[in-house]
Amino acid sequence: GPGILTQTLLNAGIRVVALESNLAYLPNLQSLENSLDGQLKVIYGDFCRLDPLVTGTLKPPAVCSEKLFETMGVAAVPWRADVPLRIFGIMPHTLERNRLWRLLFGLYECNSIYRYGRVELNLFISEKEYMVLRAKPGEAWAYQALTVLAQIGYEIELLHKEPWSSFATDLKNGSLAIPKCKWLPNDHLCLVRLTPQQNLFTGGLKPTNATTFIFMVKQCLAKPTSRLSARLNSWSLDNGGKLLKALEIPENAAMRDLYPEDYRRLFEALQNSSMFTETWFYDEVLETVRTINL
Repeated sequence: GPGILTQTLLNAGIRVVALESNLAYLPNLQSLENSLDGQLKVIYGDFCRLDPLVTGTLKPPAVCSEKLFETMGVAAVPWRADVPLRIFGIMPHTLERNRLWRLLFGLYECNSIYRYGRVELNLFISEKEYMVLRAKPGEAWAYQALTVLAQIGYEIELLHKEPWSSFATDLKNGSLAIPKCKWLPNDHLCLVRLTPQQNLFTGGLKPTNATTFIFMVKQCLAKPTSRLSARLNSWSLDNGGKLLKALEIPENAAMRDLYPEDYRRLFEALQNSSMFTETWFYDEVLETVRTINL
């Protein structure tokens, strides 16, 4: 855009590296860069096209995180260290859900920006998606796999809500370009801080098995009203009741009744239980992970 968010950060005395994907806006930003004695660096690039799944040389505005972090002079730090970098931006509402999923996969696998540590995101996202991220068990139209994985992976803070009318629209008739939503409010853009949890990879969850965990949650919540016991029985040859009892989860619990931490405890129990080492669950994961289509 025209650099309003960039200027706000600069006015606060912050050193900024600005990614701009629209060539029309680059001259003004580059002029600003030249006047600020190193406080601003402007790069032709698009954060939403960071580390695309393609081979060969990337064409701008696609960006490689390795080269980007090298340019910024940001080195990788251990996961439990302080936040090494803060990212600010506005998430385009086109394919917004897909982009949130990509960030989650990167987080759990410690890929892309998360190879450098617990990079903090401060993003304007639609109110609809914010409601999904913060949903509680039993909220039929909001609680889903994205909810569970986001709440386990991030500390989620709402910093500000801004009406859609504050933002420019690209519709020819002048009306607001607001994605329609039947069941959830979507009257604002929400500035949300997503800080990776420092204890994400304690216990049995690791970057090496995180894809299996993601698949397990997605599969469980594909039918949110079904009983967890039925799914476990399909994986464990009718031994699921023993696991539920050990985890103190009611045998009649539905998928959407479980809290995010319940799913984590379930996964760690599956990892540690000899009952599940030779079940359909792992074969199903290995076969399906290759074809997950977000």
